[in-house]
Amino acid sequence: MSDALLATSLPGASALAPKIKTSEGRIGDGGCHKVASVMECAVFEHRTGWDRSQGPVAKSHSVQLRIGLMPASPSGQEMHPLVMAMAARIRQCRNGFPELNPLGLSDDLEEIIGTLDGEALFIRNEVHSCRGLRKLHLEIARLGLGLQILHCVFFPDPRFDLPVFGADIVASPAGISAAIIDLSPVGEHLPERIQSGLEVAVIPAFQQVRDLPTWATIFSPFVRFIRPVNQQEEDWFVELVDDYLQVLGDAVKAAEPDDPSAPSTLARYHGQVSYCRQQKRNDKTRRVLEKAFGTVWADRYIEELLFDEPLSP
Repeated sequence: MSDALLATSLPGASALAPKIKTSEGRIGDGGCHKVASVMECAVFEHRTGWDRSQGPVAKSHSVQLRIGLMPASPSGQEMHPLVMAMAARIRQCRNGFPELNPLGLSDDLEEIIGTLDGEALFIRNEVHSCRGLRKLHLEIARLGLGLQILHCVFFPDPRFDLPVFGADIVASPAGISAAIIDLSPVGEHLPERIQSGLEVAVIPAFQQVRDLPTWATIFSPFVRFIRPVNQQEEDWFVELVDDYLQVLGDAVKAAEPDDPSAPSTLARYHGQVSYCRQQKRNDKTRRVLEKAFGTVWADRYIEELLFDEPLSP
């Protein structure tokens, strides 16, 4: 999905991204990937400081991350229940994908701590690959004691006839302002297995359906962009995400790779490049990251992690 789409709630998105070779099992310039469950109570210590021109630099300042994700607030407020439920459900479904492996992240891309307009900004990333999908990215962020973001996107290996999975949540003390889910085609149409699976999915009767931005032509007819009005609708949305992930998971298990030089592979490659570039048409993500962490680091975060383009087949 897109940080850019949710820019109305947290300014977000941006530039062309370099290619990441998922077979190398690494994104960034070092460090190991540490997967942490939102539901765990383990406490991790992350030491970091910030040079606004270069991004994170080592200092002796210590910050404790609770629930394997975010610092506990002084008032005891933790992540919004929908953010936690969504992250847990995505992890549960992700763990059932074939040949799942973590991708290494450098420390300054895995756990990110900074300030924005005087408020603490925390970002946590998890990145995997599996058979058929070159990158499965889950990002969770919190600004101060208010705004919280869940951003999830699964990019397919262009050799496989699979869509892009995307889901985003924007939460605040006032409630959920945006929730979006889609399986987006990288060509003219969704794969037949995906299309038929989504056609039989039960779509809840959400009361507040939001309009997509004008640039959002990359989404499928099955995209759902809503504002849940109560707990029941939040629960419905989690189940809808589960349904979409089950459709994708079934397709992943059944899919067979085409030859790297096949016209179908090349078409899907160019389609996915177009998807990534379309997502980055909105430059608000760049601006908020530059303001919090500096230009050099913001460029690297966008280009290496958020919307990296696939390697040419």
